[in-house]
Amino acid sequence: MIFMERLRKKWPWLVLPVAAALVSLFVLSGFASSPETHRETLAALEEKQTTVLELSAASAAASAAVTLIPGDVATPIAEKLADLSACFLLALCAVFLEKYLLTLTGAVTFSVLIPLSCLFLLLYGLFERKSLRALATRLAAFGLMIVLVIPASVYVSDLIEATYQTSIEATIETAKETAGEIEAQAETAEKEDKGFWSGLVTSVTDGVSGLAEKAGRMVNRFMEALAVMLVTCCVIPVLVLLSFVWLAKTLLAVELPAGRDSKKALGDRQEEPV
Repeated sequence: MIFMERLRKKWPWLVLPVAAALVSLFVLSGFASSPETHRETLAALEEKQTTVLELSAASAAASAAVTLIPGDVATPIAEKLADLSACFLLALCAVFLEKYLLTLTGAVTFSVLIPLSCLFLLLYGLFERKSLRALATRLAAFGLMIVLVIPASVYVSDLIEATYQTSIEATIETAKETAGEIEAQAETAEKEDKGFWSGLVTSVTDGVSGLAEKAGRMVNRFMEALAVMLVTCCVIPVLVLLSFVWLAKTLLAVELPAGRDSKKALGDRQEEPV
């Protein structure tokens, strides 16, 4: 009888978690994991992926072209450009990871974490253990946090990239122009009857220093573009996640003033003499 009386008083804690778990599992899970739901975010990630691929290709092409400059003055530049091309692969992997996690986190949150949170709320309604309610709250907060972290990081990244987009496009164009200029001089030398290397040295000797300076400036531009892509693809998502973790901890640790006042009032009443 006591158990039935408790069930009658606690029915909202029994019905609402079950209903919320069913809605999360059969409605929200499919919606949150659908690519159509994240169409704008995926489009932004696709654009970022295209930019990284263009930078990587331009860096590799520039490295191959710089090796045509006679002498050893351009060898360190070519090696640095090749290293930068490999570094762009890290940013590309981060973009692909964000694309996969965007739909995966929605499925995990609304198929697993939210139903588990509802289950703990149901158990809290039955046994009135505060630890169960705290665990349910933390699971729900964690699930919502991982769902929002990638869209939020993409939004912040877009704000940063908008400032440097012109510079990144100029870097790609400069790399193409410099590589084309070096290759054009190499082709001119090949057409001569003196042999490839002697003709190449003859045709570009007067402009070696100028080409080396252009290649050096090109490396600086690529390093700036790489820094921007690493910040937007790798650092920003981590910082957003840490910000959400800090915010969740702060909100879950806050004790409402009304709760403190009520406890104080209850203590005062208990201390009153009979």
